[in-house]
Amino acid sequence: MRFLGLASKPTDTRGVSPSGRWGNRVCRLIGLVGVVFFLVTAFSPLAPRANQWLANPPQLVPSDAIVVLGGWVSPSGLLSLESLRRTNRGIDLYRRGLAPVLVLLGGATGGGPTEADVRAEQARLRGVPPDAILTEARARTTREEAFLVKALLQSRGARTVLLVTNAGHLPRARPLFERAGFEVHTAPSDSLVEADEPESRLALMRVLVKECLGWLYYRVAGYI
Repeated sequence: MRFLGLASKPTDTRGVSPSGRWGNRVCRLIGLVGVVFFLVTAFSPLAPRANQWLANPPQLVPSDAIVVLGGWVSPSGLLSLESLRRTNRGIDLYRRGLAPVLVLLGGATGGGPTEADVRAEQARLRGVPPDAILTEARARTTREEAFLVKALLQSRGARTVLLVTNAGHLPRARPLFERAGFEVHTAPSDSLVEADEPESRLALMRVLVKECLGWLYYRVAGYI
């Protein structure tokens, strides 16, 4: 039908334009892919295998400092599971004599105690001497952590660090600390963690997707 010289778009017998049908097919395909990805992630070892593939192998060698990257702390001072895992990993490495200094990072949430201070208390309770603990709570990104740790350790002449974070975070964190001038040895906090339940596999995949997007952003921005 023409009206004022304008022709209407052709439609099929059901009154749906070809472009509309194509859009519906794309939406259905995206939905199907999403469902398949969800099921494969939840009920297969895809997430743990991807985590191992992305991970830097542990390099547990004597270093000048152990650096534990920030995770998350609640306003009441409770560490998240990943933050606690990183903290325990750093403390264990110190107690094995792999470095004379333990650097604990992490800011506050909602006006509560800083993650760094909560971690430091955990370290003291497990026998780490107070004078071997350094804290830094100002950083909000991994890039800021690398910059502030460099300033914190510069006066001590530290050149080599054992970098503690989850395996998926290391591909982004390691080059940032190398750019800051450190020789980095990796100490993944979750190298021995098993994700053998659907919930834990889905949680792990969320972390991996987030870290891949973070790595891509840092790469495009020229940070790594």
